[in-house]
Amino acid sequence: MNPSENSASIEKRSREIRLAALDMISASGASHIGSVFSTAEILATLYDDILNVRPAEPDWPDRDRFVMSKGHAAAGLYATLSLSGFFPQQRLKEFYVDGGSLPGHVTHHGIPGIEVSTGSLGHGLALAVGLAAGARRSGAKWHVYVLLSDGECDEGSTWEAALLASAWTLSGLTAIVDYNKIQSLGRVDEVVPLEPFADKWRSFGWQVDEVDGHSVDSLRHRIDPTLWPSAGGPRCVIAHTIKGKGVSFMENDLLWHYRCPVGDEYDRAVAELEAEE
Repeated sequence: MNPSENSASIEKRSREIRLAALDMISASGASHIGSVFSTAEILATLYDDILNVRPAEPDWPDRDRFVMSKGHAAAGLYATLSLSGFFPQQRLKEFYVDGGSLPGHVTHHGIPGIEVSTGSLGHGLALAVGLAAGARRSGAKWHVYVLLSDGECDEGSTWEAALLASAWTLSGLTAIVDYNKIQSLGRVDEVVPLEPFADKWRSFGWQVDEVDGHSVDSLRHRIDPTLWPSAGGPRCVIAHTIKGKGVSFMENDLLWHYRCPVGDEYDRAVAELEAEE
């Protein structure tokens, strides 16, 4: 598959992730659709182009490790794993329902392809640092990727982990920040402003790049660790995204952090996503 065909395939996968997550969240009465939609291209790029994993062998020892630090966007990761072949798509109907096997926040127990449970914001980067340190200590060649929300960069534990990753020169670690600029109760710049965001990461000793988080071509070239300078140390990709991306009435609207799309809102969202195909 040539690069343009691969990019088109990844873009198609991102639409499939949005549609699957929309069904899951609407059917279960769950939340966080906006947070899922801002990550679709990132997840599709990781699982279709970057991560060295084997869906048929999820515990393969040499696999890359991925940590979904923003665990409230679990529906997006579950959809991605299912579409990638880690478990049957029929299982997505068990999301966030009584007795179901897919909890509302990312859970590793009994779910192929998930390394750690997350959702207590500010913990995912520390977990990823531990995984990367363990890989280096054991001489393993696998890489660790972690996807953070911008809101959890309000957390002191995130920056403690960032300091440690730099101090240990963890070149096997790549952090991606979903910078959609809206957190649970307001816009990021109104709650706790992060800017100058990239400079903060650089001052903590990270290599940093910024990218359009909905451009598959840009994501592929920025996330791939083989394309970074060989200066060593951890890498951070700040992905500028849009909360609720893909559905016009959800985009950049705080309401869709918690609101569940049902009835006419669900129908309109499906129509818009299907029209992109």
